[in-house]
Amino acid sequence: MPKDTDKKSNESETNLNRRSTNSSESMLSRRMQTMSSSAIRDLLRHSKIPGMISLAGGIPAPDLIDTEGLEAATFRAVESARNTTYQYGLTEGEMFLREEIASRMVAQGISAEPDHILVTSGSQQALDIVARAFLDEGDSVLVEEPTYLAALQVFDMAGAKTLVFQGDQYGIDFTRLESMVANNRIKLMYLVPNFSNPTGTTLPLPERTKLVEFAIRHDIMIVEDDPYGDLRYDGEHVASLFEIAEQSFNSKNRVIYISSFSKTVAPGLRLGWCIPPESYFHSLCRAKQSMDLHSSTLSQYIAGYYLKSGRLDDRLQLLKKAYKCRRDALIKAISEHLPNTLELNVPDGGMFLWGRFVSGLDASLVLQQALSQSVMFVPGKYFYSETPDLSSIRLSFSTITPSLADEAVKRLAIAIQRTEQRETQD
Repeated sequence: MPKDTDKKSNESETNLNRRSTNSSESMLSRRMQTMSSSAIRDLLRHSKIPGMISLAGGIPAPDLIDTEGLEAATFRAVESARNTTYQYGLTEGEMFLREEIASRMVAQGISAEPDHILVTSGSQQALDIVARAFLDEGDSVLVEEPTYLAALQVFDMAGAKTLVFQGDQYGIDFTRLESMVANNRIKLMYLVPNFSNPTGTTLPLPERTKLVEFAIRHDIMIVEDDPYGDLRYDGEHVASLFEIAEQSFNSKNRVIYISSFSKTVAPGLRLGWCIPPESYFHSLCRAKQSMDLHSSTLSQYIAGYYLKSGRLDDRLQLLKKAYKCRRDALIKAISEHLPNTLELNVPDGGMFLWGRFVSGLDASLVLQQALSQSVMFVPGKYFYSETPDLSSIRLSFSTITPSLADEAVKRLAIAIQRTEQRETQD
């Protein structure tokens, strides 16, 4: 075949592929076309590289998962409920598990009847269900700044507009909140009040009380996401927003409480739960039905028998002791190898340190150098809905031992030095 014919054939094939790609994209919904992948989940592929030390993923330590207890619970689930374990289940969840969850919730001060607990496929699905049930395109949602990235993805997918407020251990700017309410119709307010992702901060009790009062006065539903509440290792327990609404304001229709077994038992079970106001329970069930019919029956029975065994309380004590040790080791390494480099929030629980480079160094540029040194973290900019702080950084300490923490910070120090050198040269 002549060369010019080959050229035309190649051009034709290229154009065909381009048209096919464009056609595929045009078939997607407008929301899907504009939705980006989670930068954090994309980043985590680097954690599989041999020798990489990860300070990035907010995941439980694999070495601290109670595999023995879970294996025993799995055996009991299969032996004791073999006629139902492998069968379709109830959308709202198996009563066996809901009763165990309710018992734990009551012990924590949250009044919850088993009939009013909705079991979900992780707390992420609970967020998606709430968004589907409450949000129309163009509705407004109040979120902390910075906040959990996957929550921003959910609200974005729902076509909602996110409005930000500052909430930390120092308080909330209620003047800003009042001005936003005056100019926007706000349906939901989302926050992680205990050891938040990404900042690790805990909202103090007076601010929680004022926040509930604010929500009641302006008819806003609060979505309280609490995956880390059981992982407190310093300070005193602070009442949940759910509890405050009910006990201090006699309001049972103001807070949707969400939590998960992913941080305390095992993320592979893919189980969480949601406690909505009773009047909305069946609406959320219908929303879940359209998604997956029901969460894994087998996982629910495994989780139920694990809770019934009583092993979780002992496991939580072990987790809290280990995470506190790992947090302190990371802080110590930073103070030794990066003095006067990072301003840090020190959490009372959870899995994260939040900091910012004192010099204003761009964390994304540092990450480029850090990966070449076989250490990784998450630049804080990904957790912002509006103008990000480019010098902010999230460090997870849950999966690293004290010796690894020291080595990780040594590598990070080299990455920072090289970034500064490049910035000076440019």
